[in-house]
Amino acid sequence: MGNDRKQSITAWLCLLPAIIFLGVFLVYPMIDVLIYSFEEGYNFASRSFLGIGSYNYSYVLHDPYFIKALKNTFIIVIITVPMSTGIALIISIALSHITRLKELFQTIYFLPYVTNTLAVGLVFMILFRKTAYTDGMVNILINAFGARSIDFIEGPYWAKMFVMCFYTIWVVLPFKILILTSSIASVDPIYYRAAKVDGTSKLRMFYKITLPMISPMIFYLIITGFIGAFKAYSDEVALFGTDLNAAGMNTIVGYIYDMLYGNSGGYPSYASAAAIILFSIVFTITVINLIVSKKTVYYS
Repeated sequence: MGNDRKQSITAWLCLLPAIIFLGVFLVYPMIDVLIYSFEEGYNFASRSFLGIGSYNYSYVLHDPYFIKALKNTFIIVIITVPMSTGIALIISIALSHITRLKELFQTIYFLPYVTNTLAVGLVFMILFRKTAYTDGMVNILINAFGARSIDFIEGPYWAKMFVMCFYTIWVVLPFKILILTSSIASVDPIYYRAAKVDGTSKLRMFYKITLPMISPMIFYLIITGFIGAFKAYSDEVALFGTDLNAAGMNTIVGYIYDMLYGNSGGYPSYASAAAIILFSIVFTITVINLIVSKKTVYYS
């Protein structure tokens, strides 16, 4: 018993730095944000408030800017997460069947992941934005097919959302391809050899062998994809500038930032309420995914 107690104390001492770090930089800020969200009429300068209640949540949920940000965020999540995962899966399967120059293709697909987000956004602006001198490369291609030019950056809402989703998918694809390619490579070849002996088609092998074996990684990418998409902000700034409300392309995280530091900033209580709402949405979706995964994810 003495030896077990000593090992237990040693283990807790090893974990202590991580526990302190998480407590100071994760648990305490979350509790602080929760408290801020219920403090009505909080004054940042005097650090005083008028009372405790749910007014901050009511204000945020009725704020047209937040409703717009919520709509934009959900559209980005619903479109980009499944599409990026599906495209990454197709590319990963194609890469797994390449024998020559396989490493070269993997490197090419991974390059956008190590490129600065704002630099990629600037390139997308050049490709899609109409200026006094040019309509942009994309519009040149559109004109070649006889269609009229579209201002994707300052034009209609659907055009801006198309660019936003396209950009988001482009940015997240490399990481997903890397994870899925590694996952497919880790599948034991004996399963495929046994399936070939039975005369199983490649399509059936994919559905019955490859997909179940890599399902934990697909589930991981979906969960992290949802969380990442709900936290979208820097991508929008890279394309549409810092005044996302004027562009009609703000997100929940952008709304929180605006409430803290933007032109309409100085309202930490409203920002805290919006942050708690965002946390609740992400937490709920994550729990739903975990419940669904029990029936759809295969853990060998």
